[in-house]
Amino acid sequence: MAAVLAVGEGALLSHHAAAVLRELRAPREGLIDVTVAGRETQAREGIRTHTARLHPRDATRHQGLPVTSAARTLLDLAATLPQRDLDRAVEQAEVQRRVSTHSLTEQLRRYPHHRGAAALTKAIRTDPALTRSKLERRMLELVRAARLPEPKTNVKLGSWEVDLLWREQRLVVEVDGYTFHSSRRSFERDRRKDQELQAAGYRGIRFTWRQIIYEPEAVIAALAVALAS
Repeated sequence: MAAVLAVGEGALLSHHAAAVLRELRAPREGLIDVTVAGRETQAREGIRTHTARLHPRDATRHQGLPVTSAARTLLDLAATLPQRDLDRAVEQAEVQRRVSTHSLTEQLRRYPHHRGAAALTKAIRTDPALTRSKLERRMLELVRAARLPEPKTNVKLGSWEVDLLWREQRLVVEVDGYTFHSSRRSFERDRRKDQELQAAGYRGIRFTWRQIIYEPEAVIAALAVALAS
């Protein structure tokens, strides 16, 4: 709040500061970003100011603080974040129901020349509607190509069915497509499932369809470490 008050009328927390406020990014040392709509501001110690023309819906409040909308915050982050970090921030905002594909697409329509437009467009690629079985097959292909131990698929553990199981390592892998894990009910069910399996002595990892399709090397690296431990 101090940074916003220092800049004056119309000032909004933005960029990384807004992302931290919305729990989309971890806190870090450095300047606090503040955006002001339509006027120049003087430099102030510890504050990085941005001047922009903002749609009225992109100026809001969160926890009592004036801040850019979640969708606008992601667009601003897209100008500076590495693509993988941006993808994670977008996924986090989707899980928290702070943004939707529609609200992010609206950002791109409002600000087509923003420096973050290309990266945000890439981050909101539509789910390719892969079924659970297709994602499982793709995971098995990656496992075989990497010559890792092959798991059992669709195994019953207690009252739950798990996607991939390495029984000897007591490791469970679940593949999450957003289209069938996007409701509040499914989110709660997944958390309960993870907790009960952990209590039964199984380790669990979840990979999203984006990771499986677009980051296969990172998926296999994480899986190899989990199997080795």
